[in-house]
Amino acid sequence: MSPIRCPVCDGLAQPHDVVDFNKSCEESRGKYLPLAGVPIYYFLCGGCGFCFAPEFRAWTLDDFEARIYNDNYTEIDPDYLDTRPRANANWLMDLWPQGRPEVAHLDFGGGGGLLSAVLRDNGWKSESYDPFVDLHKPIEALGKYDLVTAFEVFEHVPDVNQLVVDLATLLQPDGVVVFSTLISEGGIAAHRRLDWWYASPRNGHISLFSSKSLAILGGKVGFQFGSMSKLTHVYCRKVPPWAQHFLTGAPS
Repeated sequence: MSPIRCPVCDGLAQPHDVVDFNKSCEESRGKYLPLAGVPIYYFLCGGCGFCFAPEFRAWTLDDFEARIYNDNYTEIDPDYLDTRPRANANWLMDLWPQGRPEVAHLDFGGGGGLLSAVLRDNGWKSESYDPFVDLHKPIEALGKYDLVTAFEVFEHVPDVNQLVVDLATLLQPDGVVVFSTLISEGGIAAHRRLDWWYASPRNGHISLFSSKSLAILGGKVGFQFGSMSKLTHVYCRKVPPWAQHFLTGAPS
């Protein structure tokens, strides 16, 4: 199998490993699905550390809905519908302990919209958008927002370049993108089998990022990159005054 171009840095990505399609994140909790017998090949870029499964770039939204985000999806992501969006909404509210921020917020990839609903119930100006839910609503029709969140979205996206273009389109010039995806440092390494629990095609985890690859990707649309933790990160052109209290150490 020949190397291919990395979609993040355009370097050479080598074939890294193959896993069964039914490898899921629930294996970290001791739950294993029967083998699907479908090999999924991941490539690893030696330049930026981006690890990805290129075959998914040819899938349509219908393919993803039929084979990944189907009625059985909650079996391998039981926190998806309720627990995670409520926890993320509470985390956002905790960032403003003195009261809600006077900013326009969009939850990108928000599924059924529960996170935004919780925020609106607490006085936020919040909307939700998900490409699988809002099929007929173009990005350009949404307007621009001060704060865009994208929780557990990046690892699911086959075209990561289009993702950052979309985020830049939705963001005010002095806005902030807060997003979560687990960075791969310590989880993925050259000449080592891909046994990282987060590399799970049945969950739709097909784009796996290092810190370097996230920085390069955001830089393509003028974003600077910073991390609040190994899971939670930020893109912005500069830190606005309303975000300075929780983005200490992020881009400025």
